[in-house]
Amino acid sequence: MGTPDFAVPVLDSLVRGGYEIPAVYTQPDKPAGRGRELLPPPLKRAARRYELAVRQPVSLRQPEEREELANLCPDVIVVAAFGQLLPQNILDIPPFGCLNVHPSLLPRHRGASPVAAAILIGDEVTGVSIMLMDRGMDTGPVLAQQEVLLLPQDTTGSLTARLAGIGARLLMQTLPPWLEGKLTPQLQDSSKATYAEHIDKESGWIDWHRPAVELWRRVRAFQPWPTSYTTWKGRMVKVIEAVPLLGDGEPGRVVALGENKPAAVGVQTGEGILGLQQLQLEGKRVMTAEEFVRGRRDFIGALLPC
Repeated sequence: MGTPDFAVPVLDSLVRGGYEIPAVYTQPDKPAGRGRELLPPPLKRAARRYELAVRQPVSLRQPEEREELANLCPDVIVVAAFGQLLPQNILDIPPFGCLNVHPSLLPRHRGASPVAAAILIGDEVTGVSIMLMDRGMDTGPVLAQQEVLLLPQDTTGSLTARLAGIGARLLMQTLPPWLEGKLTPQLQDSSKATYAEHIDKESGWIDWHRPAVELWRRVRAFQPWPTSYTTWKGRMVKVIEAVPLLGDGEPGRVVALGENKPAAVGVQTGEGILGLQQLQLEGKRVMTAEEFVRGRRDFIGALLPC
């Protein structure tokens, strides 16, 4: 059970490992693009490559969905970013339970956006947990964990891809001893739990009163979605890549930074300057800040809304 790209390496590993997969469960196709064409989620496309049966229930709470899943007689269900909470009558079906590949070191960063949360809060280490699911939100006991250093250049996109591969390998190391009864799940210490904040399109709006270091983390955490953005002359400007720098001034004021700096252009913030490295003006391609300013000299000195 899974939906986005994060789930694909898990499926690949299970197939290569010789496990029998009677069905792949994923979310329904969603409209995308200007034509609003229905597009299958990444895990469905991967399942089709392997000619596996695919189920896309809107909800697993329907009795007929529970019955159909039970008829598959799964020994274990592997879950990786499926997008639905599993009700207890689903969790009870497989004798070896439902194992979740979760991209954080539980109980840290429970919830739907753990990778972005690790970047937003400035964690130096994150990782992957293999968890035996229960009815709660990422509250089940843990079978295995692996730590991963969080790099300064990591975005949610790059870190998710890295954790997906690590999670798939960790699952393959964990499944055999679990199925042989050689692993004892370790209860989480809920007193140490943190929860990932909800992220939506509005989360990407840049408040220039925030410190530059915080905005730098947000630029990385919201890449590739929803991206960090501001407006200039009534058009959206996405900040694709940035760097925090020392400096002070009026929050939102665009300044030239001169030569031998990590960025040629910056924006003054509540604490420091956010150096702009890559930008995307609404309707245009991604470009370096130097390219952006070359054709838009009046960007320097502009006061961006907070």
